[in-house]
Amino acid sequence: MIIKYFDFLGSFPTYRKCPADTRPEYAFIGRSNVGKSSLVNMICNRNKAARVSGTPGKTQLINLFLINNEWLLADLPGYGYARVSKTKRKEFERMIRDYLRFRDNLACTFLLIDIRHKPQPNDLDFMDQLGKMRIPFVLVFTKADKKKPIENEESIAAFREAILERWEEMPQYFITSSNAKMGREELMEFIQQINEELSDQ
Repeated sequence: MIIKYFDFLGSFPTYRKCPADTRPEYAFIGRSNVGKSSLVNMICNRNKAARVSGTPGKTQLINLFLINNEWLLADLPGYGYARVSKTKRKEFERMIRDYLRFRDNLACTFLLIDIRHKPQPNDLDFMDQLGKMRIPFVLVFTKADKKKPIENEESIAAFREAILERWEEMPQYFITSSNAKMGREELMEFIQQINEELSDQ
């Protein structure tokens, strides 16, 4: 998929404030500092579509982007970042939960996971929440350039083992690196496939 048109629609504090739209929307979420902003920039083929910061937790609103006048990308706040107050963390959790449950045009959620780390409880718990809410999602392993291919395979195997203790099967997943431009084509093909399937309905 070639990005011919790109527009930042705005930042919104709740799903209710997001502009109504019938075009398919794809949400990107993960733990703080998972490399989400860099991945969004890679997908949009822009250097500054999403703000990249060395300080986790900078995304605190629902950021919407319109791509090719065909679909929307939602950059959601990260979860699991401890350096915010409990009150603010609960606000983020409610914002994210309500968005996922009630955003009518949400087509798929991309759950980002840092491939360098062993399975984290909050990633597994968030995956369980998506399952309970019956929200379609896939996994996106990030920062694959930071480790050797064999180490990445070992990390994914560890995640598969942890997931299969709770799920019947491993969700579909992608391996990416924003620095190495790895996985973009596969992600875009996946989005294009869903777009085509929805347009045929």
